[in-house]
Amino acid sequence: MTHRGKFITFEGPEGSGKTTHARNLVARLEGAGRAVLYTREPGGTRTGEAVRGILQHDEAGEPVTPEAEVFLFAACRAQLVRQAILPALERGTTVVCDRFADSTLVYQGYARGLGVERMLTINEIAVDGAVPDLTVLLDIDVETGFRRLGSRYGAESSRDRFEREARAFHERVRRGYLELAERWPARIRTVQADAPVEAVDAAIWRVVNHVFA
Repeated sequence: MTHRGKFITFEGPEGSGKTTHARNLVARLEGAGRAVLYTREPGGTRTGEAVRGILQHDEAGEPVTPEAEVFLFAACRAQLVRQAILPALERGTTVVCDRFADSTLVYQGYARGLGVERMLTINEIAVDGAVPDLTVLLDIDVETGFRRLGSRYGAESSRDRFEREARAFHERVRRGYLELAERWPARIRTVQADAPVEAVDAAIWRVVNHVFA
């Protein structure tokens, strides 16, 4: 009998290094002999990647309302869960996802002010029971995160829709994540992301080993 795989998600404010550290964890897990699926939100499927262009890169050519934004994210998530995440978990594969349902709670629920409980209801439909076993929250202060974005992109015009939001929006994002970590401490483990990459990777590996020992 195949054991269900583990589901690990990465969350955090802009500039916290989610993609880098998620990919580094995937490499380390694969090096340890685990079968791993790496994916991302929004995206991970052809449908999700098409919608990603609207959500992050203004490809619709018009402003997206906060309410439409919520349902576009939920549509991407529903497709990703059913097409990729659940089948992988059922095969016994470890899934590592760069952002997941917590992003909607924070970005739309907290930062856009649409309400966390309402977002929980929408997420419940989208995820179909695919709740992460572990969420790594990479915490970083907004100023440091934006310095990193500046060194990565240079001009503000090259940033995506969310990276161009006002600093106050991103302060609400960070506070929202920290509140979620207090609400679900068994699942969400906070790792300080302002250290060198190697040190952050080591801290993440300790958390993963502790949770899955």
